Amino acid sequence: MFSGEELVAELRVMGVTHVVWLPDSTLGAWDGALESAADIVLIRVSREAEAWAIAAGLYLGGQTPLVVMQCTGLFDSGDSLRNFLFDYELPLFALIGHRSSLNPTANDSARTYTEPILKAWGLDYVSVQEVGDLPLVREHWNRCRQAKRPGIVLIGEGRL
Repeated sequence: MFSGEELVAELRVMGVTHVVWLPDSTLGAWDGALESAADIVLIRVSREAEAWAIAAGLYLGGQTPLVVMQCTGLFDSGDSLRNFLFDYELPLFALIGHRSSLNPTANDSARTYTEPILKAWGLDYVSVQEVGDLPLVREHWNRCRQAKRPGIVLIGEGRL
């Protein structure tokens, strides 16, 4: 996957002011680059549901937050996500680590159910599987922001 420095450069172009996250072992590799980015505030949460609430407050306060977590955290934070994305209609955006998605032989329910859950919620998402897919993050961000709707980018994880 792309490096933390590559991600931070992309987030700067996107205008992200805050990254609200609870990373997994794959996404956690970006920690050093995010921590050292003086123009992006890194907010660590203890539960994924908190990430949506904090991002909502930041958005309502005029900031441009990005939520980052693994798909299992997305499952766990569904009620919070539902409140902020659907009840309050906030166009929050997230990068979600898609556990085991790059391993076609993985017997992992997280791999199996992530996309069906996003589809059931009617969330607009794209999947990023390779380093060269990084431009898809900004493209999807721009489409979602222009339409004032939430968006998700699934980050492929688990290559053998």
